[in-house]
Amino acid sequence: MKTLLAAATTLCLLAQVAHAQDDDAPSPEAVERIMTMLSEMRCEMSPDDIEVEDEGGYDLDDVICEDQGQMDIKLDADFNEVSRRLE
Repeated sequence: MKTLLAAATTLCLLAQVAHAQDDDAPSPEAVERIMTMLSEMRCEMSPDDIEVEDEGGYDLDDVICEDQGQMDIKLDADFNEVSRRLE
C-alpha cells in the first residue's frame, strides 16, 4: 500500500512539473510569427530558445543577427521589441 501511495504521489508531481514546463512554451503561431520577424531582421535562433514571460511577452535567448553577433531579445505580448542585450 505504501508503495502504491508513493508511486501515485510521484506521478502527480511529475505531471505538475510537465504542466509547468508547458506554460513556458509559446504557441506554434507565436513561434512562426517570431521566426518570421527574426528572418526579416536577418537573425536566426532555435525555436526551443523562445520562452513566454510571466507578463505575456517573450524572451528570445541566443539570437544571432548578421553583423551584430549573439544577443538576447525581449518582446512584449504584441511582438514589439522591448530590449536587446549583446552577449
